[in-house]
Amino acid sequence: DNGLAYPDTCVGTDSHTPHVDALGVIAVGVGGLEAENVMLGRASWMRLPDIIAVELTGKPQPGITATDVVLSLTEFLRKEKVVGAYLEFRGEGAAALTLGDRATISNMAPEYGATAALFYIDQQTIDYLNLTGRDADQVKLVETYAKEAGLWADTLNDAVFERTLHFDLSTVVRTLAGPSNPHRRLPVSALAERGIAVDLDKAKAEEAEGLMPDGAVIIAAITSCTNTSNPRNVIAAGLLARNANKYGLVRKPWVKTSLAPGSKAVQLYLQESGLEAELEKLGFGVVAFACTTCNGMSGALDPKIQQEIIDRDLYATAVLSGNRNFDGRIHPYAKQAFLASPPLVVAYSIAGTMRFDIEKDVLGVVDGQEIRLKDIWPTDEEIDAVVKAAVKPEQFRQVYIPMFAKQDDKAEQIDPLYQWRPMSTYIRRPPYWEGALAGERTLKGMRPLAVLPDNITTDHLSPSNAILASSAAGEYLTKMGLPEEDFNSYATHRGDHLTAQRATFANPQLVNEMAVVEGEVKKGSLARVEPDGTVMRMWEAIETYMNRKQPLIIVAGADYGQGSSRDWAAKGVRLAGVEAIVAEGFERIHRTNLIGMGVLPLEFKPGTTRKTLGLDGTETYDVIGQRKPRADLTLVVHRRNGESLEVTVTCRLDTAEEVSIYEAGGVLQRFAQDFLESEVA
Repeated sequence: DNGLAYPDTCVGTDSHTPHVDALGVIAVGVGGLEAENVMLGRASWMRLPDIIAVELTGKPQPGITATDVVLSLTEFLRKEKVVGAYLEFRGEGAAALTLGDRATISNMAPEYGATAALFYIDQQTIDYLNLTGRDADQVKLVETYAKEAGLWADTLNDAVFERTLHFDLSTVVRTLAGPSNPHRRLPVSALAERGIAVDLDKAKAEEAEGLMPDGAVIIAAITSCTNTSNPRNVIAAGLLARNANKYGLVRKPWVKTSLAPGSKAVQLYLQESGLEAELEKLGFGVVAFACTTCNGMSGALDPKIQQEIIDRDLYATAVLSGNRNFDGRIHPYAKQAFLASPPLVVAYSIAGTMRFDIEKDVLGVVDGQEIRLKDIWPTDEEIDAVVKAAVKPEQFRQVYIPMFAKQDDKAEQIDPLYQWRPMSTYIRRPPYWEGALAGERTLKGMRPLAVLPDNITTDHLSPSNAILASSAAGEYLTKMGLPEEDFNSYATHRGDHLTAQRATFANPQLVNEMAVVEGEVKKGSLARVEPDGTVMRMWEAIETYMNRKQPLIIVAGADYGQGSSRDWAAKGVRLAGVEAIVAEGFERIHRTNLIGMGVLPLEFKPGTTRKTLGLDGTETYDVIGQRKPRADLTLVVHRRNGESLEVTVTCRLDTAEEVSIYEAGGVLQRFAQDFLESEVA
């Protein structure tokens, strides 16, 4: 660029943008609304983060994958509370990791809460750039610049950090994560003691009767950017499939299997190694080069299998090599989901049930020999040999050079103004200047729409997976004339607010502590309308409050808004009339999305929670004080018995820019005001 070289940076609207941090590039994910703000001419501001060193020592034991490492790190780093921090991985352990393994670790930054997860530039980086077909001059420039500018690993050994964490890679064992959270590590050796791999005899008896077993794995998917961009992980899955095929092992008939690599280069090196056919034989054919099961895009189940799950109320599960397994995310009929390495996913497709103790139980008997996981698991030497022989620079050039090639645009010019179609269920003229967004936010007399526990994810707030006929969105689409087989997923309808609004809190695994039925909190997409005290489906409650023009608030626990950088997790609540959310803590991207929609994030002071305050949803709430970056505000709680309580909370508008956007009413309103002011000037 004009003869100048400078460090690369990347800001992306996917929460897993930190994947790129493995290259030594500062890459962070932002919410779609924040990106929209930039597209409309404003800056993306961020407070100076905590910068934390993570010293990696030792090396993984034989047979341990990068997935095992990152799931163990995710548990460790969540406990160390690194939310919003920039992490720098360093030490002998980091130096020995391949770039693919580093990328697997960096990719899951949002799961352990960090904003960035950097590795230093070193010979591993250079080797990767060469392996993936980068231009030789560019690779030389990267190496020269990093060494001259003090960004090479050796020159950063003496860097001083206020906080350093230590993690020994040799302690990592083969592991899953789940259920429900990526940071809930589940060593496979603990499957029985945690009550998951139990009653296998019962499951086998059910299978012998032609039934699906308890704990049936209905989805086994090799998917997501976390693992399919790491050649070692994908090759390991292919080799395990090859070994299983040699023994004549097959997947269970109720398991829906798929392979969705993040890059077409993956298919090329699987073909080069002869492993694509081995995976296909077990049902793991390539279905797409995109986000699929990990983002709830697992597609429909066989109708007979789905009906059996419903009729028998089966505990059905999913196993995937993704990065998220939040409640209700993967498929509405998979009651729980577990994260695993790609080869372990293949093994579970053969086992067919989570009641199977994957390292101990017998996968099959061949010529009198009992076949267990250890008999088909490939060695590290096998994996490395195939990677070396089959992964080639020309594969990456073949895929990516055409992708970035300039093309003459000779397409017919069309009207830049979109012709809105009033009956469309996919793209509809948005309502962001109307309804709740057009009215004044008084922050007074707010009633709780929900009182929620810890770890509420964007999948609770606005799921992206399949739309069920019995859901509010399903009923709406039926009225619009769509047959159920064409419902598709919530994510595909996000351009139609009438469908997407009905996704708000539509997760069947939601726990709204206000939804008390017969003395117990009932799980589901439920709310309690106050002051009536009537429990009903969430969408009907939202409609009731919208008709009353009732301002709303949400009260929540810690880590509110984990997960995807999903705009509709903020849009849905704002359109419902939510003016503020008070929680014990927020995930960074969702917090900025809330501000982009004009919703005020408030944080309880340490030691103060909905439980210590005895909040049950019968109250009304006011917010008093001047909104400045991280200022103390007063949350006034008016109890039903007439008592009032003043609670000091932190205003989580963290920068002056965020205050400016919030006060305008959101990103679009800020842009409109700026535009009108510039026109007057």
